[in-house]
Amino acid sequence: MRTLLREVQGIDWGDGAIMNCKWKGPRICDVLRRAGLSDEMNGSDQDLHVAFSSHQARCADTDHFEISVPLDICLREDRDAILALEVNDTVLDHKHGYPVRVILPGVVGVRWVKWLDQIVIQDHESPNIYQERDYKVLPPDAVDSESAEQYWHCTPPMYDIPINSAIVSPADGETVHLSSTGTVEVHGYAIPQGSGGPVVNVQVSGDGGESWMSAELTGSEVETKWGWVLWTAHVKVTLGKGKQILSRATDAEGNSQESEHSQWNLRGVGYSGFGRVMNLTIVQS
Repeated sequence: MRTLLREVQGIDWGDGAIMNCKWKGPRICDVLRRAGLSDEMNGSDQDLHVAFSSHQARCADTDHFEISVPLDICLREDRDAILALEVNDTVLDHKHGYPVRVILPGVVGVRWVKWLDQIVIQDHESPNIYQERDYKVLPPDAVDSESAEQYWHCTPPMYDIPINSAIVSPADGETVHLSSTGTVEVHGYAIPQGSGGPVVNVQVSGDGGESWMSAELTGSEVETKWGWVLWTAHVKVTLGKGKQILSRATDAEGNSQESEHSQWNLRGVGYSGFGRVMNLTIVQS
């Protein structure tokens, strides 16, 4: 968002801050029921939340880290929320959250609390600063810290990951040779929105979005509700400098990347504009 639109008060994660892996551990819904969550509480009219906290280290802005999510995210069996004890068939190591971390598929990673100490069911969102002052899509007229003050308390936290696609090959600024068919081979990944997976279609454009072609979804990831799909396309691109290629994805629930850019917001979060690679030089083989 910063590089394509304008400056934000956030971190440039880029297209590489993502991974696919296998987590193992008890379901959070089973843990909560074993701890005494009643059907009456679950079915009540209260707006209940589950707060996850870690007190293992002091954070930059407070003495501990805590976030919360609506109870429904943890109880719905189709959300596959777990307390992970293993990753990729090995016991969690410290950097992955040993001895236990929260896994909330389809939810933004900031809610996946590492080094978990405590779970509390409560009738309000967590008051922790990382819940109240981060990962919120503020309105566009919140342009700096001062103007954002009036919006933090009334802007809902982000929960679901937005649908996205990324082009990983070729890379920005690369010189690419056309194939004998006059096309460029393009590779990338795409992720679904929230629980809407899997991704069922990826389209790619070599002419600035004037026309689109469907990419081939490859590998076993195609059937994974929560994970990425990998894709390949052979795209027609004209010779010359400063060329770009775009991508857009659609998932099983019909969520799609609908525009070239997302609406700018101060923290730079929730971006779901088209994937793109820029400043290509296309030459004849």
